[in-house]
Amino acid sequence: MSDAALDVVEFMLTASVYSDDRTLDENDLPPSYRRVYWTGGADDGDDGDGVSKPAGISRPLSVTTATVREATDVSQPWEAVSELMFTERDEFSGTLTFADRGLAEQWFADRIDEERLLENPTLAKHFADHDEYEFDVDHEEARDRNRPIQADRVWIDGLLEEYFDTEDDEEMLDLVEVRAPEEVEMSLEDLVLTADQENELDKIAKAIEHREYLSRIGLREIGKLLFVGPPGTGKTSTAQALAQDMDLPFVEVKLSMITSQYLGETAKNVDKTFEVAKRLSPCILFIDEFDFVAKTRRSDEHAALKRAVNTLLKSIDNISLIEDDVLLIGATNHPDQLDEAAWRRFDEIINFPKPDYDMRADILRVITRQMVIDEFDPQLIAEVTQGLTGSDLRMVLREAVLEALTEDRTQLTQEDLLNAVEEFEERDTLKNMDMMGGDHDALVAGGDLGKASDGGHDHDHGHDHSHDHDHDGGHDHGHDHSHDH
Repeated sequence: MSDAALDVVEFMLTASVYSDDRTLDENDLPPSYRRVYWTGGADDGDDGDGVSKPAGISRPLSVTTATVREATDVSQPWEAVSELMFTERDEFSGTLTFADRGLAEQWFADRIDEERLLENPTLAKHFADHDEYEFDVDHEEARDRNRPIQADRVWIDGLLEEYFDTEDDEEMLDLVEVRAPEEVEMSLEDLVLTADQENELDKIAKAIEHREYLSRIGLREIGKLLFVGPPGTGKTSTAQALAQDMDLPFVEVKLSMITSQYLGETAKNVDKTFEVAKRLSPCILFIDEFDFVAKTRRSDEHAALKRAVNTLLKSIDNISLIEDDVLLIGATNHPDQLDEAAWRRFDEIINFPKPDYDMRADILRVITRQMVIDEFDPQLIAEVTQGLTGSDLRMVLREAVLEALTEDRTQLTQEDLLNAVEEFEERDTLKNMDMMGGDHDALVAGGDLGKASDGGHDHDHGHDHSHDHDHDGGHDHGHDHSHDH
């Protein structure tokens, strides 16, 4: 019997058991299953009376060819199980049912192992409760392996629609970007971290795991981290990877956005940002560009902006990992611009300096894992890339790959990488030159077109400035193990 049949029968069994056992909740369903059955919120779940049902999963769970296909990726569900004596299909509705669930359970039990059961808490509990199947599985262990419902995109979207459904709220949500853990493409294992960074992240992971204990002993001033370091050194990537590894929604806000003329009352929006985080808790609230706080407090900016910053600082004071299940991470490229009022709000400072030689070599090994490179010597490339961040190294690799593709090659050489380093450095030099007094258009591909687009200022010189931002610096954490406040 095919794997497709096993997948379809598992889905049908799960829906049947979940419908009957009222002690089970959404966290007992595998994420791909509960996504199919999730209803409620502002835009769905209406029974026809104009009132939306509360977001959630309603029993009983109906199994159709469409739901099976969506949950399992089996393109022809009925064809996969039609020859089994215990399955039936309603031709009109496409509903799949069991003629004999006992036979289905025995058939399934004969073909799976305990490892597979631990991936499905609903069936782990069911088979563990029935001694005749002799599976030694723990229901709670299966639940722990399952991503919690709070990490699902459907849960996040449903909650945001439920609590923030006015025009003002929609405007406020422009301030934040909310990612589900499933949407983060990297884990901490994909990053090159220093021993100091690993140690600090391990400590915060333990704090999250033992929140109730910390609350009981009165240790509540914990869980506010500040990531400091140059652009491209992996601050954002590390925060996102932590969210994925810990199955936490990731709420990101850039402080400079509160200056936008389109965002209405800035102080109110700051309040709402923290409200989003508390509603989505447990989660990570990532505040980028934290040096904006100090710049605004020292400047002669509009009073509304200063009020917004003061609101921000008070909101930081009033949010807690222990009480609110929100891990706050601030990030700054300019720690020298922070004042004491900003520094003292964080209980841990984690340093992200530019990588040294050993770290650059490790980063190169990580980011070239899927590439074929003749005579690849990461140490040699590390030697000639002093001062580059991990994000810069990604740009170098991108240049080498694209250059090879122009020659219809998908296999790189060491020479390709060395040429890409030289090309990157030339472009970086152009980017940093003061062009205002020189022959600007002569140095820019497209000349007048670039001038027309942005009024004649720095046109990027053919160089993607994404290496200046922290998002692409996922593998470039510095090797300096300093940790200071």
